[in-house]
Amino acid sequence: MRWRIGQTIGLLVAALSAATIADADTVLFDFDNAPLHAPLPLDITAGPLTAHLSATGEGFSIQTADVLGFTPAGFSGYAIYPSSVFAADLLVTFSSPVQGVSILYAPEEYACDSSATMRITAYLGVTFVGTATATAPAPGTWPTGTLAIATTAPFDNVVIHYESPPPTGGDWGPVFMADNMNVTTSDVLFANGFD
Repeated sequence: MRWRIGQTIGLLVAALSAATIADADTVLFDFDNAPLHAPLPLDITAGPLTAHLSATGEGFSIQTADVLGFTPAGFSGYAIYPSSVFAADLLVTFSSPVQGVSILYAPEEYACDSSATMRITAYLGVTFVGTATATAPAPGTWPTGTLAIATTAPFDNVVIHYESPPPTGGDWGPVFMADNMNVTTSDVLFANGFD
């Protein structure tokens, strides 16, 4: 009996040594490799990860970050741009589980003395994992902020939502631009083709 247990443990150790452990790593999606003017849905690959971008409502498209004649702070190259003045959620599904996402965003605001609130919600399939909000620290015309979520449990998709308008002052629309999505991959064990 002890021999069989020892043999089983030996086989398990051999299988684990043949496995590859993918350490948590950060992958940048700057959208510069996306086709210009392409509407969502769209698949974009960065490193070992593919992000499937889609949207609700009128959606988004890939545009140059200076499409408005100026570039919001922190934006560059290509960015995700709203396709209409009507609210739409940005939906991102990842090809494998992740544990963190941060994305630069700029809501449409003119002469505002406060800023919109954005929300990111993470799911594993359809199971809720967590949510977080952010407000751009310096209100104004297309102010920039970073919306981020990090969890101990892995997730494979997020919804980026315009939560609420600026509380006071100026004109605004329930739309936003996005760029530079950083994704922290999950510590996942891949053993002999099984993941």
